[in-house]
Amino acid sequence: MGVTPAMPSGCSLKYMMEQMPNRAFDVGICEQHSVTLSAGLASQGMKVFCNIYSSFMQRAYDQVIHDVALQNLPVIFCLDRAGLVGEDGATHQGAYDIAYMRCIPNMIVSSPMNESELRNLMYTAQLDSTNSPFVIRYPRGEAVKADWKTEMKEIKIGTGRKLKDGEDIAILSFGHPGNFAAAAIRDVKSEALNPAHYDIRFVKPLDEELLHEVFKKYSKIITVEDGTVVGGFGSAILEFMNEHHYKADVKILGIPDRIIEHASQKQQQNESGIDTEHISAAIREMSKIVVRIGNDLERV
Repeated sequence: MGVTPAMPSGCSLKYMMEQMPNRAFDVGICEQHSVTLSAGLASQGMKVFCNIYSSFMQRAYDQVIHDVALQNLPVIFCLDRAGLVGEDGATHQGAYDIAYMRCIPNMIVSSPMNESELRNLMYTAQLDSTNSPFVIRYPRGEAVKADWKTEMKEIKIGTGRKLKDGEDIAILSFGHPGNFAAAAIRDVKSEALNPAHYDIRFVKPLDEELLHEVFKKYSKIITVEDGTVVGGFGSAILEFMNEHHYKADVKILGIPDRIIEHASQKQQQNESGIDTEHISAAIREMSKIVVRIGNDLERV
């Protein structure tokens, strides 16, 4: 079952309504109604995909809490245009959903790194064994995989994946910026730098087993997200570190605490410091060794 506020003609919803008129609903430009309708359908045993832009979900925040989360109904929130949206401008930046969703009880909050992971998360979300509200956030933009139509597989909720072992530094990425992190790792390889890379996938619940592995092995951590640095994915990692009494140098890369104005996505990603160039620079900076010489500190 799909419920979506009004979108431009020619979109996938129009196609779905033509092909499955009894399973797809356009509720008009009314996000609050979209969420409450989804809750009503879910309360009657249906699996409902509620598809709304990240920035517009802000309008229905009360309904998300009171109509869905309070009753722990398995509504699947597909948040399109999560992260930086380029020419859509400041009003459409999907900067806040990680922070405002992960603080709600019963909520599962996920983000795929690529199209195959998106398919797997959507498949997992609609399984009978998934019984809680489920957020899947994904960005505006082009595909990163040519062979995206892969077999759909269940992902155990709350599990990330280790993409690469490394030395000294671990990069923890959430969602699409994991592709920038992977490119940055390739960039610094010629400089004898070898960071590890973990795709966390779920900011709630966190993969604590994987994070224990990270903090036991690495004392320098870089987190990367396309959401606000205030209360977002990086904040969740710091909370875990504090709760379990780990000590590490942590660098949080994400959308800064200011309004990001109209520009291309690449320009906005560069301005926010989450692109390949800035991740590479963070790796180089954290890799510097601090040597004490008398009362002075020297970086080498």
